[in-house]
Amino acid sequence: MGWVTAGDYEVALDEGKVVCRNATGRRLKSVPAKLADDPAVVGLRQLVEWLERHERQCLSDVERWMVRSLPVPLAVLTRVWPDPAWRSALRDLVVTGADGEVAGFLRDADPERGLGLVDLDGDTVRVSPDLVRLPHPVLLEDLEELREFAVELGVEQRAQQLFREVWHRPAGLDAEAASVEEYAGGAFKELRFLHGRVTQLGHRVRGGYAVCSAWEDGRAVEARVWVGDYDGYEETETGPLMWTDAAGRVLKLGRVGPVAWSEGMRMAAALYAGRDIEDEERAA
Repeated sequence: MGWVTAGDYEVALDEGKVVCRNATGRRLKSVPAKLADDPAVVGLRQLVEWLERHERQCLSDVERWMVRSLPVPLAVLTRVWPDPAWRSALRDLVVTGADGEVAGFLRDADPERGLGLVDLDGDTVRVSPDLVRLPHPVLLEDLEELREFAVELGVEQRAQQLFREVWHRPAGLDAEAASVEEYAGGAFKELRFLHGRVTQLGHRVRGGYAVCSAWEDGRAVEARVWVGDYDGYEETETGPLMWTDAAGRVLKLGRVGPVAWSEGMRMAAALYAGRDIEDEERAA
């Protein structure tokens, strides 16, 4: 932690916060108000804001790689690994080979030695694949066993992979149907509440739909739930869940892959969970 002069004081960053000490070296409980506009204090606070944005962006990018099933070049991982924000987002993710078999939990990425993994025997191994695969959990056949093993190892994933909610397409599903009604009809007293929930969950609203994207078998698929596009103070409710291709054409459910299905159901369930239940309780 390096100290920078600010008037008669010195300031520094400590665990993401601006801290201050006086001329005798005694650390103060807070930064004096008179230093609020000091260039050193302003600069450090701007740096904190940038670091927080950077950390969120790294985590978002890693989750996007996973949701879109995007193999990542080894050279990219070894380049970003020294950055604490990237390393925190990537550490302990499950890595698989080209055949889908689990290789281990990611613990290191080095330009010379490749990836450092903890394999399923608990041993540390080194591998150097050209492309690194960070699979969506719905694609992991032994997900429950991996979760148990992760708990035993003390694995803490910042990117939601192993402990991400997953949905599997039911075996008896009507493959010719075009939508899922399970999470439709979730009532909200005001449209802006539902739109706010969409944003809070990390999704976007476009054309009155909450949308999330996945990339599966080389094609883009988008899950959509109608949330409304009228006055923000009007009542609204969640609509049925559907999936579309890159051209916006609605897909039959039989053509929706496992990742797109899971992510769409995850979004729809999370939106529905925020519904107004007071009216439901009164009706009951």
